[in-house]
Amino acid sequence: MTDELKKLRDAIDKIDNELLDLISKRAALASNIGSLKTDGVVYRPEREAQVLRRLVEQNQGPLSNESIESIYKSIMSNCRALEKQITVAFLGPLGTFSEEASMKQFGESIVSMQTSSIDEVFHLVESHKAHYGVVPVENSTEGAINRTLDLLLTSDAMICAEIILPVHHNLISNEKDISSIKKIFSHTQSLSQCHQWLLKHAPGIELQSVSSNAEAVKIASKEKNAAAIASMRAAALFNTPVLTDNIEDDPKNSTRFLVISNHEVKPSGLDKTSIIVAAKNQPGAIASMIEPFAKNKVSMTKLESRPSKTGLWEYVFFIDVEGHMADSKVAESLKEIESKASFLKVLGSYPQSNLT
Repeated sequence: MTDELKKLRDAIDKIDNELLDLISKRAALASNIGSLKTDGVVYRPEREAQVLRRLVEQNQGPLSNESIESIYKSIMSNCRALEKQITVAFLGPLGTFSEEASMKQFGESIVSMQTSSIDEVFHLVESHKAHYGVVPVENSTEGAINRTLDLLLTSDAMICAEIILPVHHNLISNEKDISSIKKIFSHTQSLSQCHQWLLKHAPGIELQSVSSNAEAVKIASKEKNAAAIASMRAAALFNTPVLTDNIEDDPKNSTRFLVISNHEVKPSGLDKTSIIVAAKNQPGAIASMIEPFAKNKVSMTKLESRPSKTGLWEYVFFIDVEGHMADSKVAESLKEIESKASFLKVLGSYPQSNLT
């Protein structure tokens, strides 16, 4: 070892010791804060969002903003666990993008509850068997996840955070070459998101839809001449090689997830509010219903319609706007809309994702 290399490593060791001391002090302070809380709520997405935004603004490199977020989310996750370990439900099994979104938001110091359906995630949160649930709500390529929208309409659970997860698909198989593959397994949405790649590189290969991408890798890891389309994490979990990475048709492909809970979230300073409304059956009702947002200068970022299931050709509208429901402009808009709509439900206000 050269003198210069030893000098640099000694400097790193010294910094590591200082970091350990500071992290321990931070954890002690977090634990003290936990003892002062009276409502039993450990996870505060608005506070964590404020911390991460401040750190990203101060970041001068060489680590990327994404790396800084990842490091501090891990620190906050472990500090949070000193207060109480929270339980998070998501669509399983391990290796799904829902699990990846859960870890991205909460870190690894949680109790994971894998479910077989989005319905079960909602049920676990509503029955207080899980503190939080993570559910997909829309994909940038395939659009809305209708089952999640339908459950938001009827559920008492509230949205407390959102997660934007870049989604990259990979061809995973024990076969050495794609020419040996006769069947490809994956979730229906993943097959759709790789449609053009499959047409070009896998013509004639049988495509089979399964319950999840993780299940697809599990099958492909055991079956001869089979492959799966899934995440890198799913490949690692089942110790199955990746033949080709990033085969999604859109390199910017991403999925938006919602975190649902039984409590409201205070303003973070950069928030979003989601509502469901139903227009009265009269001319110009929809335009009249969203006009208060324009009048109060509230930016609307999403408008999605779904059948109300209460009558033929009757619809409800899912709307996202910038701002917190406690903000005066948003509050005034909601008050006006309530007087015009036949139905209004506020799903929650929550911090905007950094990738929104």
